[in-house]
Amino acid sequence: QFQFVESGGGSVQSGASLRLSCTASGSISTIYSVGWYRQAPGKGRDLVAAIAITGHTDYNDSVKGRFTISRDDDENTLYLQMDSLKPEDTAIYYCNGVTVKRTWGQGTQVTVSS
Repeated sequence: QFQFVESGGGSVQSGASLRLSCTASGSISTIYSVGWYRQAPGKGRDLVAAIAITGHTDYNDSVKGRFTISRDDDENTLYLQMDSLKPEDTAIYYCNGVTVKRTWGQGTQVTVSS
């Protein structure tokens, strides 16, 4: 079964940086577009950033200029570099395909304090 394992979260202060990793049990090169999602307490799961196999990227307006998504298909790993973190970035972060979803992983908690 194709699974994702997210890691790299933590508790930081406003303005800090974190780098999230997502390792897949299968080949992510079979997924045209993969992305990072986040779910804040009491809210739905939103797409934060996506990257196609072509390298084209898309970002939610709330993270543009602060977050950078990348993928390493040889390592079956997706990354999210998060800079200038804000308290509103606090959420559980997940990775998955964009148009074709696989089983969701457990996510990684990111907590940003002011």
